[in-house]
Amino acid sequence: LTETHSPNYYMQYSHVPVISGPTKLPSLSPKASSRQFGSSTTVHTVQYYFRNTTPVDKLQYILLLTEMKLLVLLIISTLVSVESFSMTTKEIYGIPNSGWTSPQWRWGYAQGTGHDCAAICRRQYQTRSSRAELVQNLIEPANDRSQRIPQNFEEVKLVLGLAWQNGRWDGSDGGPGGYGDVLRYMAEAVRYEEGSEEECSRRLIEDMQERFEFLTDTTSMELREMRCLLDDSNEQDMDYVRRKCSGLVLEAMGFIEKGL
Repeated sequence: LTETHSPNYYMQYSHVPVISGPTKLPSLSPKASSRQFGSSTTVHTVQYYFRNTTPVDKLQYILLLTEMKLLVLLIISTLVSVESFSMTTKEIYGIPNSGWTSPQWRWGYAQGTGHDCAAICRRQYQTRSSRAELVQNLIEPANDRSQRIPQNFEEVKLVLGLAWQNGRWDGSDGGPGGYGDVLRYMAEAVRYEEGSEEECSRRLIEDMQERFEFLTDTTSMELREMRCLLDDSNEQDMDYVRRKCSGLVLEAMGFIEKGL
């Protein structure tokens, strides 16, 4: 800002208005606009503007530029958040448009991604050993969340849904008021899908806890363990609790012996 020029030099910038009042950027003529992209010309234009404005106008100009930068950062942040959300999927077994919230899921129908995932799930747990391994992994989840099996909890919800569906025929779903109601909530894709992951997990845990006495003796160790799952839950992650809860339910239903 210390560079000086002859009076004729500044004549070419006489179209730049001196701003007072509400802040706005200088309006350049078409001729000047075509020259402003040259780095030196742009610098001289800004120099002239700052020489011929009051300190208040200069501050307003700087604040305007700052606001523009913040707006750009906000837009970028929003786009990143949307992209992150779109990458968080509830698809199961990598099948597109699967999951309880998908219109193509069509739970209970012979066609749809729900039917396709159910077929995979039944094959995956067709042996007693595979079912016993699943229950063991659920009842004793790894402390490191990234090491928990299956990694995607949506697969566990599918196993639960199929087990409760089959349980209607032999009463292993707890009968009236039992886990058939939880399956209905799950199929409606609202109670366990809308809200934060922690909120949805807590609702699912509470609903499974509430009905566990239909599956086991009231004096059993499993029932006492189930009732204590949410004690001091602030110090636990909900994924750990929901897995353990699911494992206890599947074990009490006879999932290991009967399968899906």
